[in-house]
Amino acid sequence: MACTLRQATRADIPATHAVRMSVRENQLTGGVITERDYVEHLEALGRGWVIEAAGQIVAFAVGNAQSGNIWALFVRPDFERRGFGRRLLDTAVDWLWSQGLMRLWLSTEPATRAQRFYESAGWLNAGTTAQGEIRFELRRPSAGQSNIPPPTEH
Repeated sequence: MACTLRQATRADIPATHAVRMSVRENQLTGGVITERDYVEHLEALGRGWVIEAAGQIVAFAVGNAQSGNIWALFVRPDFERRGFGRRLLDTAVDWLWSQGLMRLWLSTEPATRAQRFYESAGWLNAGTTAQGEIRFELRRPSAGQSNIPPPTEH
């Protein structure tokens, strides 16, 4: 199935919110995030991207260039495990680095697949937020360095 990655627009908000509400982990209760929140993050604070497959938005990510935060990264459950999350994460991280940021952060619920996803992508556990989520950080690598830790020896 062909898929397209493109920059998100205000018109994508209903579809991205539907993706956000479809996930099985890191669920929101209704009304926590408003259309105004999406607009602010897409147009004033940062940029977003969507992946379209079969003519519909199936995944999205939003990066905040003011704070260095990956504000959102979600994939519809029936489109998971196709590399969409990693593609979006890499796109958001590359864009945030291009904005001159040296350290990025995000948070997610503990003991979830998202936690393992960010760990495997080289994000480091930086503690717990006041809401009980894990705070992950990623430092901009110097030339020739990687954020991915070396394998541990057993």
